[in-house]
Amino acid sequence: MTAPAVLVEDLHVAYGKTWALDGVDLTAAAGSTLGVLGHNGAGKTTLIRTLTTLVRPTVGRVQIEGLDVADATAVRRRIGVTGQYAGLDEFLTARENLELIGRLSGLRRTARARADALIDRLGLDEYATRRVGDLSGGSRRRIDLAASLVGSPSVLFLDEPTTGLDPIARAGLWDVVDELTTSGTTVVLTTQYLEEADRLADHIVVLSRGRVAARGTPTELKRIVGGKVLTATVPTGQLADLPFIPDTDHRVDDGRVRVSVTVDDAPAATELVAHLHRGGIAVADLDVTSPSLDDVFTHLAHAGAHR
Repeated sequence: MTAPAVLVEDLHVAYGKTWALDGVDLTAAAGSTLGVLGHNGAGKTTLIRTLTTLVRPTVGRVQIEGLDVADATAVRRRIGVTGQYAGLDEFLTARENLELIGRLSGLRRTARARADALIDRLGLDEYATRRVGDLSGGSRRRIDLAASLVGSPSVLFLDEPTTGLDPIARAGLWDVVDELTTSGTTVVLTTQYLEEADRLADHIVVLSRGRVAARGTPTELKRIVGGKVLTATVPTGQLADLPFIPDTDHRVDDGRVRVSVTVDDAPAATELVAHLHRGGIAVADLDVTSPSLDDVFTHLAHAGAHR
């Protein structure tokens, strides 16, 4: 059996008396994408910093392609990292940034060729000769991703790489991640966008307060919720008349609120819609859908962790 590209066993990381990570276990197979989800403060960034040798484990085993992260030099030769903010020199062009990183990485005479190859691979030709400081946020993120690939990493860590990007730029970065995993690169992705994890991740780990709250494929996680999700927009004044207690409610305007509730199956959803009609609830919009990762998050918040 092939060893996992990323292996974490019983990982604990303490900052003083606070456990940022408290017994985390996870693996990522070579050539796959592992999504790491969780609310702010759940431990995502600490996990990435530990996996990339920036934080030493207090307890536990952490390996990248069979190498312990304590062997930082060897591990860093195998990984690439794109953080939440672009780490580029704004006064240099995109090509100059990539070439500089290549030289600092020891490529020397081949640094320029590697920069050109990445510019071609990621479709960055229109930005190659422009100063990074003059580019949009989405373009800079793509160049930052290219920078993390200069050393040809076999494991790539993306820490909320699409934060602040518009939908088109985000979709473009998703395409690049697909290409990387297809070519054999292992990707570990943290994100606040559940749609992003659903689209990219082969497996997902959900962190909560430094522990694993749930794990599995996107489809497996959605089965935690099960059934159907009914979402409706109703008058604020009729909230108390609903035949159910909403799982979520979001105010649409001064007079209406959008509510959602999870039911066991499609017939139960149909019956609930009939109750709304018989109760005289003035429903403006109504949807019945299968659960999403957003619903998984809401369910975990209400029901607690699923190991």
